[in-house]
Amino acid sequence: MNIDLTDTTSSKIFGALLDARRRSGSPAMGAVLTLVIVTDEQGHYDALKAATSASREHPSRILVVVARPGRGASRLDAEVRTSGETGPGEVVLLRLHGELSDHPDSVVLPLLLPDAPVVVWWPGTAPEDPAHHPLGMMAQRRITDSASCQSPISELAKRRSGYSGGDTDLSWTRLTPWRTLLAGALDHPAAPITGAKVAAEAESPSAELLALWLGSRLGVEVERATTDGPGITGVHLWSDGGGVDIERGDGRVAQIKVPGSPERSVALPRRPLSELLAEELRRLDADDVYGEVLGLVSPADGSVGAGA
Repeated sequence: MNIDLTDTTSSKIFGALLDARRRSGSPAMGAVLTLVIVTDEQGHYDALKAATSASREHPSRILVVVARPGRGASRLDAEVRTSGETGPGEVVLLRLHGELSDHPDSVVLPLLLPDAPVVVWWPGTAPEDPAHHPLGMMAQRRITDSASCQSPISELAKRRSGYSGGDTDLSWTRLTPWRTLLAGALDHPAAPITGAKVAAEAESPSAELLALWLGSRLGVEVERATTDGPGITGVHLWSDGGGVDIERGDGRVAQIKVPGSPERSVALPRRPLSELLAEELRRLDADDVYGEVLGLVSPADGSVGAGA
């Protein structure tokens, strides 16, 4: 069911949600959190599609905040969508016009689920200090995506300078399969690693974070090599015993070479946005490892520091 509300208020939107829920015969929705998406007109469709898919694993009330600043009068328009078309949970698309766009918290606060965690996601441009943004102050978790910005590597420097516990970035989330694979490859005793290289397309914040993580864990210098992609295409760890080589040239399957074992293929696909978001919604505590690695990013220009 879709309900369009023009020049409305948060209380009327809340009433529309209750009315739609009663009409559908489902007075209790069973949502586990409120997901607030802060985006623009151009990006709201893809972000909402990903969030809707992720809500099948994490039933949520999804509030999409689209700011439309200008000289016109302050006005709030909304579109309410309830279970059926959107999967589990509810979706409210909020368009904030005029000066109201500077005060999104006043609109969002009355629509939060009571006694439920709040997650705020900026799929595009994010504030330099998400935890002190009016919406970020409401949230237990704040999700950004450096890869979606015009200067992804420089964006990491902003994420570092404005970091607070509870912040995370999808550029880090994309590394979960890589970090798992590398940890497994180094599980067996071997000669000490003496150097490493991460190969990826230019301006890859995930590659920079992976290089920092490897450097901090292995205590070696990590080279960065630029390739045509897609994404990260290879990781090479050198040692006197032969080292470890992981190559993923097609963005789908990785070839792994480990001393003493035959070469093998492992599925390592580039994951869609919905899977990345679903992973981040599984935890509401601070990601201490991300915070530690982000702290190694140079605050000046986003380049990796010593030991990376």
